[in-house]
Amino acid sequence: MAQLTGLTFGGNTWTPKFAQEIDLEKCIGCGRCFKICGHNVLSLKALNEDGEFVEDEDDDEIERKVMVIANPENCIGCEACARICSKNCYTHAALTN
Repeated sequence: MAQLTGLTFGGNTWTPKFAQEIDLEKCIGCGRCFKICGHNVLSLKALNEDGEFVEDEDDDEIERKVMVIANPENCIGCEACARICSKNCYTHAALTN
């Protein structure tokens, strides 16, 4: 099975690992990953006390906010989001064909 690889500036082989999932139980919605990602992959979403997403963010039933992978097609596999996450919320995987 083929795997996507690249080269670093120093000529070393590098395998990008793309964001697959964010553990919503661990995520505290701090936004550090959102700030570090320059590719519009992530978005902050509101949850109610039942753990369901709330569309109207002005609604009083918002319990907390969490990060979600809104545009996975924009991920370049750098894993910067996982490296900056203090709660270890991210799951990444290499692209295989």
